[in-house]
Amino acid sequence: MSKTAGIIIIGNEVLSGKTQDTNSHFLCQELRSLGVEVRRILVIPDEIELIGKEAVAFSRKFDLVFTTGGVGPTHDDVTIAGIARGFGVEVIRHPDLERRLRDRHGANINEARLRMAEVPAGAELIGVESLYAPVVKLANIYILPGIPKIMRERFQVIRESFRDSPFYLKVIYMKEGEGFIASYLNRLLEHFPDLLLGSYPVLDNLEYKVKVTLESKDRVYLKRAFEELIGSLPPEAIHKVEEN
Repeated sequence: MSKTAGIIIIGNEVLSGKTQDTNSHFLCQELRSLGVEVRRILVIPDEIELIGKEAVAFSRKFDLVFTTGGVGPTHDDVTIAGIARGFGVEVIRHPDLERRLRDRHGANINEARLRMAEVPAGAELIGVESLYAPVVKLANIYILPGIPKIMRERFQVIRESFRDSPFYLKVIYMKEGEGFIASYLNRLLEHFPDLLLGSYPVLDNLEYKVKVTLESKDRVYLKRAFEELIGSLPPEAIHKVEEN
């Protein structure tokens, strides 16, 4: 069984269309490459009670949970408070984070900046040696900032800790549309019910019309399924194949 993950994107700015979410796409790509299966993405507003409720629900349902957004010094940065509320713990000022902030800002430190040192009681700091501001982790929840550049930098430091057995992938590019290949795919799934099979129409390419993906963590199982599908399809309907 794969490790499972849930992603919670927090921010009124995403729901109002002021900001486009790119964090979930990045995390999905990274986690898939590590062999982790993302099962759900949720976008919610900056509301303490809702953040707490969903964080606890995701924590119970998935092996790994990633939140992005709502971490900062302003009034709408309530992710830490929300997660703490959900788990029934206090928000505390972490001494290591406070020290780092005071070292950085010196005489310019103020209460707003010190909010960046707040964590739910019982939280761990991950990536302490590699990051100016380590990742805050409570239970199986990794609390990441919403700014994409900073979020990516922090994730890269901790990414290897999530590595699982890999997904293997094979791709077939079809000259025929989905209406033609659907019966072939349905028969394949009857023989290989555990196969992760995808069919994606392509509208702007003159050489092929559908990209078919076959995935499994079992390399032999995938090879057998791939060979069966290739063997059943008319050769003239196949544009090209890719294997890893």
